[in-house]
Amino acid sequence: MADPAPGTAAPGFTGLGVSPGRAAGPVMTMAGPPVLPEPRPVLDAEAETAVVGKALETVAADLRRRSATARKRTSGDGGAAEILDALAMMADDPMLREEAEQGVRDGLDAAHALDSAFTRHREALAALGGYLGERAADLDDLKHRAVAGALGVPMPGLPAPGHPYVLLAEDLSPADTAGLGADVLALVTERGGPTSHTAILARGRGLPAVVACAGITGLADGTYISVDGTSGEIGVDVTEEEAARIRERDREERARLAATSGPGRTADGYPVKLLLNIGSAADLRPGGEGVGLFRTEFLFLDRKQAPSFAEQVTAYAEVFGQAAHVVVRTLDAGTDKPLPFLGLAPEHNPALGIRGLRVDRVLPGVLDTQLDAIAEAARQTGAEAWVMAPMVTTPAEAAGFAERARARGVHRVGVMIEVPAAALQADRILEYVDFLSIGTNDLSQYTFAADRQHAALADLLDPAQPALLRLVGACAEAGRAAGKPVGVCGEAAGDPVLAPVLAGLGVTSLSMAPVCVPAVRDALSRHTLEECRERARAATA
Repeated sequence: MADPAPGTAAPGFTGLGVSPGRAAGPVMTMAGPPVLPEPRPVLDAEAETAVVGKALETVAADLRRRSATARKRTSGDGGAAEILDALAMMADDPMLREEAEQGVRDGLDAAHALDSAFTRHREALAALGGYLGERAADLDDLKHRAVAGALGVPMPGLPAPGHPYVLLAEDLSPADTAGLGADVLALVTERGGPTSHTAILARGRGLPAVVACAGITGLADGTYISVDGTSGEIGVDVTEEEAARIRERDREERARLAATSGPGRTADGYPVKLLLNIGSAADLRPGGEGVGLFRTEFLFLDRKQAPSFAEQVTAYAEVFGQAAHVVVRTLDAGTDKPLPFLGLAPEHNPALGIRGLRVDRVLPGVLDTQLDAIAEAARQTGAEAWVMAPMVTTPAEAAGFAERARARGVHRVGVMIEVPAAALQADRILEYVDFLSIGTNDLSQYTFAADRQHAALADLLDPAQPALLRLVGACAEAGRAAGKPVGVCGEAAGDPVLAPVLAGLGVTSLSMAPVCVPAVRDALSRHTLEECRERARAATA
């Protein structure tokens, strides 16, 4: 068999490429969940209840240990620590524990009581769809871990064959993805989408990854395959020698990209700022020109009470003191991203309910405190903070937010464009704010009426869809007319194939995971502005 050329693969499977790079090697398939035995009589309800509590506490403690390990890494982890903290909080949910304990009182042994409680919670979340639908999948992993603890068997974990391998799985939990070692060459899953935790964490680690690849777990362990994390192509029956050559070419390409430096520019010098997406100061890395998305909700995730004004000032000042340019997104939460301290009522369709800026309709004090803290942190550090609100839909909402922010001492105010209605009125919105930042993840979901976590709809969520790019282009055109910057901070911004297209549409900045910066910088440098515009015209045709 001839060695596949760079960027191609031997015939095999095709999925959705979500993290660029190429890799090849023998596959290992993730072990399945623990087998639940037949129910057994409960002879001591008190002892069985104690097993339930111990199992949940062990799961939460293990997740917090993994979170601490993720925070110590010297390379970006794609927000792994914050995600693991959120999962630990789910395992600690007193309502979940009470339901499992009630199962014991009803005559179930600990393992079956946990299985039943998790299953009911999962069904309730899955019915809500949107972000909570994704959390339902996370509950599956927590259930397997808790049931394993109750049964006294090892928790589900990653293969450890003693050699580098390509990991195959039906899906990967955030806990598994965050715990990947250096022996994992690439990830391929049957489920997942472009904004799933697997995709986001793989990009943060710089691991080639392909999701929504039907049938891939049918391969026998030890089969050699090649993985193209850009095209989504999986080559099968690759020889060991071919795999070694593919890995060597990928190492050479990564070394070449890592040697690049400087600001984002097209081949003829047109500037496109390359910014970073972060959750805290710990995520800051060299190579970017500042921060295009500071996700402040990670400060709130594991809290039963909102962080104080002083805590927020400290967290924001730590970032402002280390980056020349920072765009802060105010709290992006609500019933689709539940935070206990908000106390919001459940909704039938949370993705279309109280979330993002809409939380201010019922809890205005949360935004006021955050804006005051951002302004104070900027004052203490001498930084010029740019602040934007998520889930803005109308010009009136943009005007109201801008007025509130400026009254509290924030001078550069913008909004995120995540709703088609906002994209279609970008020119009106720019009458009130200083900049726009396009969140392509949610804009895709709402444009195509496709749950961003639904593997069967992954093609609709592809950021290269012409309808989505036309909305991006409309926002960029409004920015040009107003003389104001328009950036992209969704996952599309870190795609080196799409970067020239976005530049050609008129986007002035791209914000991404730190690991994506070298490839995007290189992609822009290979095309003139006119070539980027030609690519944009072709992509939207």
